[in-house]
Order: sequence, then C-alpha cells, then structure tokens
Amino acid sequence: MSFLSATRPLTGLFSKSLPFASGPRRLYSTPRPPQQRPEQHPFAVTVVFFLGGPGSGKGTQSANLVKDYGFVHLSAGDLLRAEQVREGSDHRRPALQRNGRLARCRAAPAGTQARFLIDGFPRKLDQAVFFEATVAPSELVLFLDCPEEVMEKRLLKRGETSGRDDDNAESIRKRFRVFVETSMPVVDDYEKKGKVVKVKATGSVEEVYNEVRAGIESRGIKQRS
Repeated sequence: MSFLSATRPLTGLFSKSLPFASGPRRLYSTPRPPQQRPEQHPFAVTVVFFLGGPGSGKGTQSANLVKDYGFVHLSAGDLLRAEQVREGSDHRRPALQRNGRLARCRAAPAGTQARFLIDGFPRKLDQAVFFEATVAPSELVLFLDCPEEVMEKRLLKRGETSGRDDDNAESIRKRFRVFVETSMPVVDDYEKKGKVVKVKATGSVEEVYNEVRAGIESRGIKQRS
C-alpha cells in the first residue's frame, strides 16, 4: 500500500469536516506541492492536534474544551471503533485494534465552527506533514504527558466496566509502544518548532484541565462566553 493510498481516507475525513479545506477529489487528482498550503479562508480557523498515550485523559479533557472553548471535536479512535462495527466496512476486524495497530478512518460529522480539536491525530509524522500541506496548518499540538504505569492503571480500571476488548494489560502495553514509536516523533517535531503545549497529566481531572486551559490561553486561544 502506498503512502498516498494509506493517507487518502484520513485526509478525506478532515476535508469533509473542515469547511475551508479542499475536497478529496481535488487533493488527489491535482496534488499540491508539499510547501504550498491552501488559500487562507476568510474566517479565522484554529486547528489543534491533541495527542497523548492511551489512558492519558484526552477524552475527558476534550469534552471540557468543547464546552468551554467551542471546539468541534474529531476523535480518530472513536471514528475507528464506529467504522469497525459498520456493516460492510473494510475495517470490520476487531483484531486490528486489539493488536494495537494503527488504522484508517473514513467519515466524520460535518462542522462549520472555526475551532477544531483533532484527537489522536496525526498518528505519524508523515500524516502531519501531509495534513498541513493539503488541509490546514495546525495552530499547536496539545500533548498530555503521562507515565506508562499511570495510564495502564487507569485503563485497567476502566476495563472493569467499559467492555472494550483492548482494555487489558497486554493490549495496553502494545498500544503504548505504538504511540511512543509513531506519535512521539510528531510531538518532538512540533516541539522543535515551538508549537507544543505539554501538560503533565498525572493529577486530578480538574488539575489537568487548569493546566490545559493555561497552556492554550497562553497561545491566544481564549474561552468563549
């Protein structure tokens, strides 16, 4: 499978969700050079990539950010799980996620708001480069920094009631290794550019959210009334 064919579904997903982005057909029939970004849209758009290992608390913090800052939340993980149970889906294979492998997502709800929180994406550095070249630049990467042992403890606790097949020790450790190997290079690259807000995610939900708010507001993203 080529990089283009593997990345097309993800780019198409966000092109449908971001009203200012080029459509997938245009993107792939007449590709843009990587250094050429889409034309500026007349209204201000903020795209935030939200990264953190499994169990770092992205889902909880995303809900807070949607409520207080008016983000449209797009979760790569939720979309993947929905796609896996859809009748006729190419990804109707539970082992794909249980084994901690990364996969593609195809669909997302349409949105017209000017702030987008993209949770769990980009999962690889080449996806970040391609997204920014063909869809929109990212304002920053919000990164929840959490030790593996803390995340594992949280997920095992969640697994007692979640019913998710991937909330077990073996799968959790595989998912963490995949995150470190594939997503941490994204964080490192954006950190070199001064575009990472890193939040220590070991405290309570409220403590972590206070740090998240302080971090994004220091970059000019203010709470909406």
